[in-house]
Amino acid sequence: MKKFTTFLMAIVSILALTFASGCASNSETESKPYRSIAEIKKSGELIIGVFSDKAPFGYIDKNGNYRGYDIYFAERLAKDLGVKPKYISLEPANRTEYAKTGKVDIILANFTVTKERAEQVDFALPYMKVAIGVVSPKNQNITSVEQLKGKKLIVAKGTTAETYFTENHPEIELLKFDQYAETYSALLDKRGDAFSTDNTEVLAWAMKNPEYKVGITHLGKDEVIAPAVQKGNKELLDYINNEIKESAKENFFHKDYEETLAPVYGSSVNPDDLVIEGGKL
Repeated sequence: MKKFTTFLMAIVSILALTFASGCASNSETESKPYRSIAEIKKSGELIIGVFSDKAPFGYIDKNGNYRGYDIYFAERLAKDLGVKPKYISLEPANRTEYAKTGKVDIILANFTVTKERAEQVDFALPYMKVAIGVVSPKNQNITSVEQLKGKKLIVAKGTTAETYFTENHPEIELLKFDQYAETYSALLDKRGDAFSTDNTEVLAWAMKNPEYKVGITHLGKDEVIAPAVQKGNKELLDYINNEIKESAKENFFHKDYEETLAPVYGSSVNPDDLVIEGGKL
């Protein structure tokens, strides 16, 4: 009996070690080293993390194609490398993780530069300016932060709007969702009183939904949006920065604006209030 017990204990130990080893292997595969430009070219694909539900910046059109301001730039980056773009759809909260772990080569998902994010990923030069805005129904329009007290404010997890209200206005109740599509559904279903995200986004959405209005157009400090890569990937970072600098010669991002954002904003927005050329503010 004693020998049998010893035998069982040995089997259990082996199984435990095997399980632990398997977990370690799985953990290691979660993060992988960044790809060199030579490896990207050899694969024929530049893997880019984008939004699929944030029109007009990153979305899938009725034909199943990715479109938007970020996508226009992504297409250019891939083309100049001589490869095809491979898009990976992201949620606001997992953008940092996908760049940090090397699941994508580049993040082009309306990614606002913050100190906290810059500690985990490397940002390239900026290509757009942004601040925080708040949209709500016209008949109960929110025009000041004070009016949000006692109400529910919808935000997407992992956004600068979530961070801003959490840090500066903890008295305001936040209703949080993973995806942008969920946030707008919650606003339309009246599960919340208002929705906050980048002012560029809520302005565009309100123009397509005339029963809603952006009552707060600018909160917090002005921020910039930029591409991001895995920490230490200087080769790819330098490539992106050079593309941004060189593109200024042809006013590339103003062309991008005219193609993707002007049809939405019309004459209500001055392109120079949003667009950054050559990475220079």
